[in-house]
Amino acid sequence: MTEGITIPPQAQYIIETLNSHGFQAYVVGGCVRDSLLGKNPEDWDITTSAPPWAVKSMFGRTIDTGIAHGTVTVMRGRESYEVTTYRIDGEYEDKRHPKNVVFTSNLTEDLKRRDFTINAMAYSHKDGLIDEFQGISDLRERKIRCVGNAMDRFTEDALRILRAIRFSAQLGFDIEPETRAAIRTLAPNLVHVSRERIQMEVTKILLSVHPNHVREIFEDGIAPFISEAFARIHYRDGSISPDLPGLRHLRWAAFLRWETEKEAERILKELKMDNATIASVKLLIQWWRKPMEAEEISVRKVMSRMTPEAYDDLLVMKKFTPEIYEDSEELERIAQITHLIRNRGDCVSLKTLAVTGRDLIAMGMKPGQAIGEILEYLLELVLAYPERNTKESLVKEAEKAIKKFT
Repeated sequence: MTEGITIPPQAQYIIETLNSHGFQAYVVGGCVRDSLLGKNPEDWDITTSAPPWAVKSMFGRTIDTGIAHGTVTVMRGRESYEVTTYRIDGEYEDKRHPKNVVFTSNLTEDLKRRDFTINAMAYSHKDGLIDEFQGISDLRERKIRCVGNAMDRFTEDALRILRAIRFSAQLGFDIEPETRAAIRTLAPNLVHVSRERIQMEVTKILLSVHPNHVREIFEDGIAPFISEAFARIHYRDGSISPDLPGLRHLRWAAFLRWETEKEAERILKELKMDNATIASVKLLIQWWRKPMEAEEISVRKVMSRMTPEAYDDLLVMKKFTPEIYEDSEELERIAQITHLIRNRGDCVSLKTLAVTGRDLIAMGMKPGQAIGEILEYLLELVLAYPERNTKESLVKEAEKAIKKFT
């Protein structure tokens, strides 16, 4: 199985340089796990017996990423590699971070502090796979298991509770019973974790190939310790299609689609979600509830209420969350009408309206609210009759409207 581990040249150079100075060095953690699973690792982290000052002395460009905890980032061209000294973590006073660390020359001591067995393997071409905690066996059995005592691991860092679910969702693995029992017992410790970090883990679960593993947050009694609003989510088992594109706003909108817009906003704000995502989710939830008719005027009106990108997201969401929608044939007809409207260049926004505010001012109107009202009136007109989106036609309509609005 280790034949699948091909260390990138620059990472291998770092390892060999450390070895040449008398230190041990291995790639470690997620890159080993992913390589054994036949995946391409995003990052190649290196663990070493060399202290941070020694690492810094061997390489030209380094960054003190987390030097207090033994981590130095080594730059090789445009690529960066985190090199961390073997360490033993001190007491975790805040249920999240060790108060202090002690550097060690013992690789096993470093590996035993890690969260799950599948993340506690190290590898080098020189020494092969170092697997002190049966991580490769757990990979074969497709299970998530804590290193050592699960209660200890989750007591040290409560975020590991959500990380366990996240890895099960990303890999399609089961959480083994002892680890699951510890999750349920220690779920209250999540109150010590920042909402931002919780949001990041839940987002990764939703973006995974098995997004419905998010149900475990509710089944394991975790939800109340994320937030009161989160605990009230009307989650329905199997309600997020893995075929829904893996975009953050789409997956969150699908997850929260049974909530009101106000409640969805409250949940996302409590989790410190960015404003752009919140706005996108609210818009999708609002329009997901509304039926669309496979008629040109109906389609144009919906298109006029949002950006083209948001409209396309709406159709995708309706396709993969069909509970309150008509049927797939109806949606396909709407997609065909959308294509026709776009190809024909029909006006669906003020930007493509043949008359502008400047035109209305040139006709004698004073700047103000009335201009906006007339433009909206003209837009509604051309949404119903797209052939009337000409300057000549709309100027005549504007002249009539001016008398009505002023």
